Amino acid sequence: MDTVRIAVLGLGNMGAFHAGSMSSLQNVRLTAVCDPKPQRAEALAERHGAKPFTQYEALLDSGLADAVLIATPHVRHPEMCLAAFERNLHVLCEKPIAVTVGQAREVNAAAVRHPHLKFGIVFQQRTMSLYRKLREVIADGEVGAITRVTWLVTDWFRTWAYYGSSAWRATWAGEGGGVLINQCPHNLDLLYWLTGMTPTRVTAVASIGKSHPIEVEDEVSAILEYPNGAIGHFVTTTGEAPGTNRLEICGDRGKVVAENGKLFFSRTRKSVKEVRETSREPFAAVETWVNEIPHTPAAGEGHPALLQNFINAILCDEPLIAPGMDGARALELGNAMQMAGLTRQPVELPLDAEAFDRFFESMKQKHGGQKALATQPTAGVDMAASFAKP
Repeated sequence: MDTVRIAVLGLGNMGAFHAGSMSSLQNVRLTAVCDPKPQRAEALAERHGAKPFTQYEALLDSGLADAVLIATPHVRHPEMCLAAFERNLHVLCEKPIAVTVGQAREVNAAAVRHPHLKFGIVFQQRTMSLYRKLREVIADGEVGAITRVTWLVTDWFRTWAYYGSSAWRATWAGEGGGVLINQCPHNLDLLYWLTGMTPTRVTAVASIGKSHPIEVEDEVSAILEYPNGAIGHFVTTTGEAPGTNRLEICGDRGKVVAENGKLFFSRTRKSVKEVRETSREPFAAVETWVNEIPHTPAAGEGHPALLQNFINAILCDEPLIAPGMDGARALELGNAMQMAGLTRQPVELPLDAEAFDRFFESMKQKHGGQKALATQPTAGVDMAASFAKP
């Protein structure tokens, strides 16, 4: 094989974007598209020289594709991943991989049963030069042993009109949550990918519909406890403006700050632990040098880089930048924050999938149907309802 035949499932904003980007990539051809709205599928298929489908099973059985890119509402991601694996198709799935960690683990188990198939997730932030350089600095030990990770990410401002644009948005049945499942999966993934650390305990405070008339969380403040004693903070909301996006990672040799597209490193001349434990001065100041860490954005970083990597992985076994198995890790952290925040009880990791399922069902029973926004007419469609099973 020298060209990958790829199909796109779901032609909403992201699906249409991915379909349109194929022509800029190498060694790939868009051969089929699927959307429950026939006019949409036919129009996009004609534009790109692909075959349209309205039922994803028919597309998977058509023999027209070697791989699928899944861009439907995420409540359908697990079943589509499983169906593609069963038909011997490579899978690249939009985030999040599922709604619950139990579902994500089922997808991972299926991927393990098909080791010859490539399985990726669209965590394109991993290709950005800012985060690649930050990860390199941490991996090289420049920051020393990590003691604190704080991410203030409140620049996800959304209006009531946004939540009213589709009936499925901001509902337990249609989306499975709010800011944690929709806006923050990339941030949650990067918390692990940058540091290599997984927390063992999450404590949080979350609010349902604090600044929007919705039935899911739109504000979360979480504390993460790591095995090495490090502490983490994660603060997010869709109701604040002007927002902030500031990531601080502190260690024994200083602090790195990522903000406004720049990296600043406050490097301590000596080990903080050493000065703290051995200095004879009761108010000793740790000598610190502040520098900006340069990073150069690469051509095509973001979605194009991730898609090309997936194609290369199929053709020449190039290592995946974002293996699909990692989707469960980011989702698990989001599930834990959601559960801890809305129950106001600490949650231990690894997360008990059955306990989370019970929590999730209780949220649907208690808050389902309480979104007080009528669906507004927009250019989009109610994708979750369209793909829903009869």
